[in-house]
Amino acid sequence: MAEHFISREDAEHDLLASAAYLAEAIGSSDGRAQAMTAVVPRYLEKGEVDLAAELANTVDDPFVRDRLLVAVAETCASADDEGYALQLIDALEDPGMQAQARERIGLRLAEQGKLDKAASVADAMEHRDNVVAGVAVRQHRDGDTDAALETASRIGFPAAAAHVYVAMAAESIEKGNPEQAADLLERALTPSEEIEHEEERIRSLIDIGNSFAAAERGDRAIETFEAARGYADVLDNVHRDNFLAQVSMGFMNAGSVELADRALDAVADKTQIATALLGFARSMWKRGEKAEAVEALDEAYAVLKSQHERETRDTKAKMALFVNIAVQYAGFEKGERALEIAHELIDDEYATNALSQTARIMSIQKNDELTRQAVTSIADDGQRALTLISLSDTAFAEGEAAKGNEFLNEAFALAEEVPQLASRSSAYNLIASRYLNLGETELARASARESLATIVEIKDDSSAAAALAGLSQVYEAGNFQMEDEERDSFLQLIVKATV
Repeated sequence: MAEHFISREDAEHDLLASAAYLAEAIGSSDGRAQAMTAVVPRYLEKGEVDLAAELANTVDDPFVRDRLLVAVAETCASADDEGYALQLIDALEDPGMQAQARERIGLRLAEQGKLDKAASVADAMEHRDNVVAGVAVRQHRDGDTDAALETASRIGFPAAAAHVYVAMAAESIEKGNPEQAADLLERALTPSEEIEHEEERIRSLIDIGNSFAAAERGDRAIETFEAARGYADVLDNVHRDNFLAQVSMGFMNAGSVELADRALDAVADKTQIATALLGFARSMWKRGEKAEAVEALDEAYAVLKSQHERETRDTKAKMALFVNIAVQYAGFEKGERALEIAHELIDDEYATNALSQTARIMSIQKNDELTRQAVTSIADDGQRALTLISLSDTAFAEGEAAKGNEFLNEAFALAEEVPQLASRSSAYNLIASRYLNLGETELARASARESLATIVEIKDDSSAAAALAGLSQVYEAGNFQMEDEERDSFLQLIVKATV
């Protein structure tokens, strides 16, 4: 094995250095990649880009190595060192990744207002349209719409041209200028119709239609959705129903219930029908039609529930939709119904997701009883601890400090019961960071101490290194120093890495 970039002396006195030292000692390709994926971003946060690049280069997996080097390059570009960023990109092995990285650097520069540098990066690219689009969006954001339009006119790829006008329109809507947004969307229609790939053309038209609706131009939205519906209706692949469901929701948002129903009648896949009905419910609720919204949500659930396994094209999408429907019931102040649906889900991951989101909504609605029911229904201790942390965040954001402290203290007590050591350490880290934000230094220190004690017990070196990298952030934020007892157990990890 090559010599460590991190010395043992540094590793014995610094948690992040120890994480990197442990990661460098991992022999397996997958294990080192997993560890470095946690370690390298932490060095980037500290601004140590050279060391981050060196550590990334120790990864054998070419995909992970390149991805980490791209992250380093983006950090360099943000720090006005685009020369080094481009040098790192040139070292990437995969040409496709290299092209994507150049585009990301160009877009990052454009976002930061470094338009000349972004243009320079674009000029060196074979496919430059997305970066040019990024420059145009930034020019528009800065108020120079004429320059933005001139820049956008140089985009040759129709999909990118349509997208840039939609992005600029979104900026205009956000600034309270729907008239300007509508003009930009009119400009988007021509390149959108020129897109050769059918699915991409339909997707672009749907985006424009939704933007017209947001700009309060329901008439133009309906016309655009009608064009999208025409293209979608003649598709002969699995995307047809998805697009028609999106068109149906678009018609509803644009104010035409009749066209929405007509488009939905052409959809065969029950998952897509239920998705559209969920969209109907949200639109109705937003308009103040609460009874109708609940009826639409009931219909969405009934349709999805009636879908037999042999009819289901995508089980994950179906389960995720059940979660969304349950959570929407909670949002519609039907918490009991949300919990009923969550309890019906046989997959623990989806059930936990539904229960966690429902608990948070119930907390916001000040329904303490249903909040507690949702939390206690989560079977996995680790997920329940994370939910309690989230509830603490919500309570503090709502100005309920006592309740926030109660949730956080309960999470701290529960963390000890989490069986997976890496998950337990992560929970302790999150809790410690919350205590630090509250100024509760002693409680933060106690949680960090428990995290370190947990990490020492982790047998897998890659998991231990990743956990140490996470804990190092807490120690730095709290300016914590390891006590003698902690250091003695901590040094076991360093010794193990040396053997």
